[in-house]
Amino acid sequence: MPGTGTGLRERQLARLARPGSGPALVVVDVQRDFAEPERVAAYGPTDDALAALDLAVTRIEHLVAAARELDVPVVWVELGSDPARPWRAGNWLRGGDYDAPMGPDEPCLLGSPGAEWFRARPADGETRVVKRGYSGFLGTDLDARLRAAGRGWLTVVGLTSECCVYATAQDAVQLDWPVVVPRDATAAYDLDVNAAALVQLGLNVAVLSDADEVVGLWKRGTR
Repeated sequence: MPGTGTGLRERQLARLARPGSGPALVVVDVQRDFAEPERVAAYGPTDDALAALDLAVTRIEHLVAAARELDVPVVWVELGSDPARPWRAGNWLRGGDYDAPMGPDEPCLLGSPGAEWFRARPADGETRVVKRGYSGFLGTDLDARLRAAGRGWLTVVGLTSECCVYATAQDAVQLDWPVVVPRDATAAYDLDVNAAALVQLGLNVAVLSDADEVVGLWKRGTR
């Protein structure tokens, strides 16, 4: 567990706000199958959870716009479920059948409407990384791309907080990236699950923040 000494957070953020610190924004799985209310209904979200999801996407849109204005690279991580390469452990975990073929209801099937971006979307020239599991780093070249771009720390946002955002942020810190997660730019389909995920992220993975504070860090770090 990270240290909790007096002034720790101030020291952490001061390191990230240094001129030339090289921030990047990593947007995870803001896709229709994970964000469009009609498509997430099967997860049973309450009206309050849907409102929180909508707010998170709005804050992500705000962060993407601010990043572009400040020349902070935006990296888009997206799930691409490929029937030719089923994630068998995922099949087993969710349904108990390790050898089951990928069904038509699998989220974010490659080329399907559900895999499309939801509201926020990449601009021409922005990096896109397709993953087949939870983490944007596992089995991809995301780490290499960020290092080639001279980045120094990451803001990780997206959906959902307890799953793909957590896995991506956890892998990032284990790969030696300082990570900031804005509480208002991620969500889950259950408010209690989201709250627990944020506690876990703050304990062992990231500095928790909010979108406005992150933009302030970017402004100081890109002077």
